[in-house]
Amino acid sequence: MEKFVLVIHVLAALSVIGLVLVQHGKGADMGASFGSGASGSLFGVTGSSNFLSRATATCVVVFFITSLTLAYMASHKQENGSVVKAFAKENAEKVAPVAVSGTAAEVAPLTTDVPVTTEIPK
Repeated sequence: MEKFVLVIHVLAALSVIGLVLVQHGKGADMGASFGSGASGSLFGVTGSSNFLSRATATCVVVFFITSLTLAYMASHKQENGSVVKAFAKENAEKVAPVAVSGTAAEVAPLTTDVPVTTEIPK
């Protein structure tokens, strides 16, 4: 579900970027009134500005909703824990207990509180 929302989010962001770049600025309206050929456009004289502004507004609303949804999904994941604790738990499961023989075991018994690792993390 999260990947689906992320795809919609990226598509909405790209659509907003494209629609904003296609639109004319406010200063272009003065040139259009003096016969620059805007009346013969695909959408008519004011049709393109209305269509593009409405499409941009729709894409911005979709982008905003998907942003909030992704933030909610990220904050309510089931595995709420730190990366350090997850790494320590993963290493503790991989390492087998070390067998100690001789008199060193009598002097310093092996404790299970600290995981014993022989590998250096990369």
